[in-house]
Amino acid sequence: MANRDRRGAERRGRRAEFYAAIWLQLRGYKVLQRRFKCRAGEIDLIMRRGRIVAFIEVKQRPNLAQSETAVTHKNWRRIATAAELWAAQHPFAATLDWRYDLVAITPRSFPKHYRDFWRP
Repeated sequence: MANRDRRGAERRGRRAEFYAAIWLQLRGYKVLQRRFKCRAGEIDLIMRRGRIVAFIEVKQRPNLAQSETAVTHKNWRRIATAAELWAAQHPFAATLDWRYDLVAITPRSFPKHYRDFWRP
């Protein structure tokens, strides 16, 4: 049962990330990478718009308040470490500005994009 619940959560997470990526692309962002995984952690979406690289965490929750608090400071630190490792593999990123964003996915509403939600 737990394994089935985990698979369902994984599917919902991938769907939320897909919706977030489409939403952001409609707003001029370009996907650089989806689901970057490394020893430090995972980044849901890495996107670029102009001179900004956005490291984006996507959270699907019943309401905005739960989405906003779903990512802890420890989670953001892991995302920041993963961003450093990603940038080491992509030298062009050193010439751009970085930002850590959150996209909240809630039922029956458009995604909510929080730009510069967290700073290391």
